[in-house]
Amino acid sequence: FYCKTGIPMTNALAGQTSPYLEQHADNPVDWYPWGPEALSAARATGKPILLSIGYSACHWCHVMAHESFEHEPTAAVMNALFINIKVDREERPDLDRIYQLAHQLLTRRGGGWPLTMFLTHDDQRPFFGGTYFPREARHGLPAFSDLLQRVAGYYREQQPELRAQNQALVDALGRIDDGEPGTAPTLDAAALALARQQLEARFDRENGGWGGAPKFPHPASINRLLRDWHATALSQTPDLQALFMATLTLQRMAEGGLYDQLGGGFSRYSVDEHWQIPHFEKMLYDNGALLSAYATAALATGDEGYAAIAAGTADFLLREMQSPQGGFYSSFDADSEGHEGRFYVWTPEAVQAALPAAEAALFNARFGLDQPANFEGAWHLVVVQSLEALAAEGRYGSRDPANLAARLGAATTALRAVRNARVWPGRDEKILTSWNALAIRGLADAARALRRDDLTAAATRALDYLRAQLWRDGRLLAVGKDGLAQLPAYLDDHVLLVDAILALQTLRFRADELRFACELLEIVLARFTDHARGGFYFTADDHEALIHRSRMFGDDAMPAGNAIAAQVLLRMGHLLGEERYLHAAEATLRAGLPQALAQPMGHISLLTALEEQLHPPLFVILRGSDTALAGWCEQLHRVYAPRVSVLAIPAGATDLPPALADKLPVGEIVAYACRGSTCSPPITSLSALLGELRQT
Repeated sequence: FYCKTGIPMTNALAGQTSPYLEQHADNPVDWYPWGPEALSAARATGKPILLSIGYSACHWCHVMAHESFEHEPTAAVMNALFINIKVDREERPDLDRIYQLAHQLLTRRGGGWPLTMFLTHDDQRPFFGGTYFPREARHGLPAFSDLLQRVAGYYREQQPELRAQNQALVDALGRIDDGEPGTAPTLDAAALALARQQLEARFDRENGGWGGAPKFPHPASINRLLRDWHATALSQTPDLQALFMATLTLQRMAEGGLYDQLGGGFSRYSVDEHWQIPHFEKMLYDNGALLSAYATAALATGDEGYAAIAAGTADFLLREMQSPQGGFYSSFDADSEGHEGRFYVWTPEAVQAALPAAEAALFNARFGLDQPANFEGAWHLVVVQSLEALAAEGRYGSRDPANLAARLGAATTALRAVRNARVWPGRDEKILTSWNALAIRGLADAARALRRDDLTAAATRALDYLRAQLWRDGRLLAVGKDGLAQLPAYLDDHVLLVDAILALQTLRFRADELRFACELLEIVLARFTDHARGGFYFTADDHEALIHRSRMFGDDAMPAGNAIAAQVLLRMGHLLGEERYLHAAEATLRAGLPQALAQPMGHISLLTALEEQLHPPLFVILRGSDTALAGWCEQLHRVYAPRVSVLAIPAGATDLPPALADKLPVGEIVAYACRGSTCSPPITSLSALLGELRQT
């Protein structure tokens, strides 16, 4: 795909909004983006489709690109035998979900990225696939060009067998993804109890978290355990084990290399079970969810350590991830200068060159640079000694942990400035609606726990950006970049955005935002509902027709859209007295509960919705003057009460929905405590209200 002068030509990926696709625009591969042009070319030529799915921060995607997609002989084989399509999984999660699941069915192995799938030319059904393939045969994997020729030969010669396999696979997609119809389950606490048992049985009591290497953070499980503990905290047998599991996991992640000890924020996962060495890409969705988890833990326990990690993560989001227009960018790459992690690692000599000798010695002892290298001959920062232990040694100029903490803070700031002068990892600057919603929710939770108005302001700017740029003609869009908004929004975009809006209402009430949340839910009910079985499809009824329309209840890297749909429909239904929302939430829970009973740990977010179905949330509606509202909210926001939401509505507010308009102002300030369809008499005593919240 080069002209005779040797100057590279661009393929059909040039000018795409996805930085990942743009990275491949000058490959010698004749790439297409997914769309009518590519699918028409496949039908016209009869060539099978080579579908490659990845994302810009993916290390192994870069490796395969350098080895094969930039290699002219390999590209020539690809161009001769296939119609080649590149997909950014972050822009097209609908395609990624379908073909990841197809990969699992075909290979009996888990998937991942890069995902390499081979599809029929006429109906895009997958017949073979894998993930990363090397250019040269190694580690039991064939050379990619050899594989391409064998796959193309199989496609030519085995059509009857291939078509039969394809039909069986599509049938299996329906059974696995949607579940089998059966008797309506009873909505009780059985699945919650099973999840609690599984979380303890699979817990790593030394390192925190669940499972071995590679080890992923599970913020939904952490929040689930905090809720389990809180629900029993006033009983004779409080669930202290749940609190232990949640807090140990948070502590170990914060001490390890998963957390960026200099810049704040978290990498995607740890390659080891000790949280020491991460896969260095930083994703917005992880940081939004983990920000919420640390802020919630800080509120629940009063532990300043969790507050510090929440503050560091929030500062990272505002400093490095928020665009000038207000939306949040998607990710930072794992690689810089062609090497994974190069931006983040240090040597003792580099630290000593940047800091006075005494400060360098303290920093090196705190973060392990006085021990053997832990990452490819260099040092990735992890906490190896506590402040108390360093103070007790008496070797670092003070026996006061607070003094050492202040000096380490100054050293961290100085070294971050040095690091900022390095070549940065690439930043994917597309703005995704669902990921921004998770960031908004995390910032709202952190603003409440840390009492930081700047986080409320940042979350509001992001919401304002989404409303201005990604809400067009009464429909939500999934992605924006450089002033261009595109792609119909998915279920997750709608319901996570409603969840974010509700979280912001607990900080400052805006009637127009609440109306926007209702508009989003009306689209969900009208366009996404599975009327036959309950719950919601991932795509709208006017979405592009694909080989399967998925309907998923289990969490993956993000909470399941159906789970968040059930949560927000319940909350909005109770808040606004809207029976349609409550019925839709119940139908969603009944549709997903059989799968949750079979795999409780895989459906944690749905189980939180189940808990709120069984124990409806308490809404505290405050009406009063701005000064009085601020005073009461300052006290109410200090209470960890996961089943309680406080909405402070100024006495002069107008254009309220009927269920809120009838909560009339009385005197300087008044509270109405509403659960389900029942509200308390007006409450004018803050101490009485706080007492009720602590019992909820």
